[in-house]
Amino acid sequence: MSKESSVLQPTHDTDKSQGVGFVKTKAEEMDYCYTVPDKIFQLSLGKNAHFSGARYMGDYTMSVDEAQAKKCDYVGEMLGMKKGDTVIDLGCGWGGLLRHLTDNFGIQGTGVTLSQGQAKHGQETGLNVHHMDMRTVTPETFGGQFDHVTALGSFEHLCSYEEFLEGKQDEIYRTFFKQVRDLLPVGKRFYMQTMTFGRKVIPRETWDINAPKHTDEYIMALMVKQFPLSWLPYMEKPVIEAAKPYFKLVDISSGRADYVVTNEEWTRRYNKFTPLKYWYFLRLLPEYITNKEFRHMLAILRYAPNRRCFERELFDHFRYVFERVE
Repeated sequence: MSKESSVLQPTHDTDKSQGVGFVKTKAEEMDYCYTVPDKIFQLSLGKNAHFSGARYMGDYTMSVDEAQAKKCDYVGEMLGMKKGDTVIDLGCGWGGLLRHLTDNFGIQGTGVTLSQGQAKHGQETGLNVHHMDMRTVTPETFGGQFDHVTALGSFEHLCSYEEFLEGKQDEIYRTFFKQVRDLLPVGKRFYMQTMTFGRKVIPRETWDINAPKHTDEYIMALMVKQFPLSWLPYMEKPVIEAAKPYFKLVDISSGRADYVVTNEEWTRRYNKFTPLKYWYFLRLLPEYITNKEFRHMLAILRYAPNRRCFERELFDHFRYVFERVE
């Protein structure tokens, strides 16, 4: 029996390790994760914020903004972007990558996101962003194929825990790569990066939102509260295998250590005082008092479970460059 099958397929689940009960659809999950705290993110990270791991590659003298720019430059260079090229960013977030590629590579960018708040922000800042499910995008959606496709941090939302238990994870991933293949001409490239479960992930049935705050059990349960309908692949291989029928792998690297440093800077910025930010927090006080699930959401900002998962190797993180084959 593989480590994945023995660790990540428990015989039962418990209320202590389940997600947010009122989130029933992927659209609701994206609004819960990104639209509800939208103002907090914008006030902390700025307009067109980058909300995926930066690229330090060992040089931690860089600021997080410099490392995010390095990541975007790496994407543009590895995909061979040039002025006038068309790019679609699947799950574009607040538009950080699209803004950089538009301003520095002169591309014609299109973004899609299922978060209403992210879509609204992208549109208000002058980006071509559409509020839609990235899984529904076909060549006909925007009038043809694209020169390049990107997806940073959106792959991890494709599969739910229930779908994983039903044995659908590999099929969901293959379907996604076939979709991306159809969006690209032969020989063109796709960049994606995603969180994965790490080598030291603990069994799902041990995750406990009531466990002591410093424990792996609490941290993993809090991650479920953050992404209640999302389930990750185990390490890098399931992604590579799902892509094989449609793409060759050009480059891969782990961004786990880089994500730790990125998240440390995000936490500092969340905690930095500004009158406007804390006025917004005060407006949320009634929700905080009456809604236990909302208190879990704010605990996510306080405890930074993502960072702790990367530090403890409960999670890993991989960057992939794929090239479409026949």
